[in-house]
Amino acid sequence: MSGNLLPLLNALCTKPQFHGILSIIKGFRNGVVYGAKVRAPHAFVMTFLWKRGPLLTLLKGIARATFQHSRNLAMFVALYKSLLAAGRSAGATLAPASFVAAGLAGATVFGENNPINMQINLYLLSRVMAALVRVLDQRGMFSALSSPVWFRLFGAGVWAFALCLFEMRPETLQKSLQSSMEYLYHDSETWKDLRTLLWHNK
Repeated sequence: MSGNLLPLLNALCTKPQFHGILSIIKGFRNGVVYGAKVRAPHAFVMTFLWKRGPLLTLLKGIARATFQHSRNLAMFVALYKSLLAAGRSAGATLAPASFVAAGLAGATVFGENNPINMQINLYLLSRVMAALVRVLDQRGMFSALSSPVWFRLFGAGVWAFALCLFEMRPETLQKSLQSSMEYLYHDSETWKDLRTLLWHNK
């Protein structure tokens, strides 16, 4: 019986009438895998570089962050693909259907303000802004932006605002950015001896 089951399942999963639902299932699966591949190494490195505590507590934190990232990404992909399919079947063209589906899925899955969602949303925001500039450049609206001078000005502006905010209004920055900047710019102002000057931060 089990020998006949695998060929039957293989035949079913290639039938066009099941493509829609199976693409949602595979999208969910890919979200789980991709989320784990991205978050687990990052959480592992950041935890063992910066956090202190019992090993089991640290490992639980890594597992929790990895689970949340994987779950959210998987849920987003499945919800987005479901809403997109519904929009397309209702007659919407790809651009508006994609925009609305992603907006609703983003509000549902990534709308809760927590460290994982904040990091993902900020990552995506920077990529979206860069892509929008390229779109405008392709339309001839910002052709000068491809010049190295503009990228230098971009770098100057980003770092000028970041450090000015850090020095004047640090509470407005994300906690991880605050702590990174504290380590780099303020902790380097104090030491007690050669050991805390070159070997240990404090």
